[in-house]
Amino acid sequence: MATRTAISDASATDELGGSLRGELLVPSSPDYDAARRIWNGAIDRRPACIARCTGVADVVAAVRFARAHELEIAVRGGGHNVAGTAVCDDGIVIDLSAMRAVWVDPASRTARVQGGALWGDVDHETQAHGLAVTGGIVSHTGVAGLTLGGGIGWLMRKHGLTVDNLLSAHVVTAEGKTLRVSEDEHPDLFWALRGGGGNFGVVTSFDFRLHPVGTDVLAGPILWDAADTDNVLRFYRDFVHDAPDELGTVVRFGTAPPLPDIPEELHWRPVVIVASCYAGPIEAAERVLRPLRAFGAPLLDLVGPTPYVDHQSGLDSTVRHGWNYYWKSTYLPELSDDLVDVITEHAFSASSPRSYAALFHLGGAVSRVSPGDTAFGNREVSHALTLDAVWQPGEDYGDQDVAWTRGFFASLDRFRDGVYVNFLDADEGHDRVREAYGDAVYDRLAGVKTTYDPDNAFHHNKNIQPG
Repeated sequence: MATRTAISDASATDELGGSLRGELLVPSSPDYDAARRIWNGAIDRRPACIARCTGVADVVAAVRFARAHELEIAVRGGGHNVAGTAVCDDGIVIDLSAMRAVWVDPASRTARVQGGALWGDVDHETQAHGLAVTGGIVSHTGVAGLTLGGGIGWLMRKHGLTVDNLLSAHVVTAEGKTLRVSEDEHPDLFWALRGGGGNFGVVTSFDFRLHPVGTDVLAGPILWDAADTDNVLRFYRDFVHDAPDELGTVVRFGTAPPLPDIPEELHWRPVVIVASCYAGPIEAAERVLRPLRAFGAPLLDLVGPTPYVDHQSGLDSTVRHGWNYYWKSTYLPELSDDLVDVITEHAFSASSPRSYAALFHLGGAVSRVSPGDTAFGNREVSHALTLDAVWQPGEDYGDQDVAWTRGFFASLDRFRDGVYVNFLDADEGHDRVREAYGDAVYDRLAGVKTTYDPDNAFHHNKNIQPG
């Protein structure tokens, strides 16, 4: 890998700025500080320049400029990755945030999505036709980062991961070349893009397969007091074991957020929440969810018919831009009694009222794709658990809750079964990246990396090193 160098404001402005349609920002630019901020407010980095691209030609120019000057490269789509990979120190940020267009073809049930789009952009356009594709559970998550890492979301058990619905992509390589990749064109690169992260180029657009979901789904959270966590988890384990693919669920351990639909007397109360979304007929959903809704003594049941776009954005205000975040994560097997005991013991020990743990139920269509078909690893696991320390700027919870996530994570050591690459934080090393894929997939990814980026120009990510 070449040694990265620095550039001056003047050289960037004169050489790169003149070749861009979009704006070039340098540290002296009025909008520079706002443009370098990302979702995770704990990340504070100062790039030498930010190329705010408006199209593929701008991306090509930025990549070629970076390579010519041996600059560190960060690529920004939605800027939502917890590790802060969308911004770097001293180098160049190739910023796609102005490239957010979404085109839907309802006849073929496909959509083309630019690399800077957010999931809210996609849902807005696809839901005009009652269509959807698996996306993130927060609408301001970027399409590119979530897709390239795999893409888990409410619809995954029925319709697969986001990458399972990727038909093709347009990529700017480390050489500054543009490629269309699919099963028939550069199939090795297409395989790698489906789970291998941002290691192989800048994806300027994605083509997705869409599914008829309708505009309304039966969805929403059920809240129980934290004291009921042990019993709720044991019931939940049995409830989801044979659940139909249409049912997506996430269990959240923390305090009840101050959302408009939650009564004020429950705000900040420690609760266990099972949120669900049923990707099928409302009548069938009512039958499937009836046992969960009847279990124990819920504090609140907000399950009901709701617009899919509202459900997709319902958590947005609980994970705001500019707050501080630190995550630890692991895949887990089915919830044995011992595992339930560990989760119950640690889940409510955070100090910040905004910190939480979240348990995502996988299986279904996710597990039925052959492990070799995409680069996404560990498809056979039952759950993904993320431990999220969250605190606002100026609050003193950071050290305590980072320690909480690490201690909780350590207590899960005997249950760990890989990790979702998009949930890795900035301090996760190469061993954990390899853990996200397994040795066979990682080694195959390294081979593709050697073909398309032998100098590791795109390494400001969860890096796959050239083989």
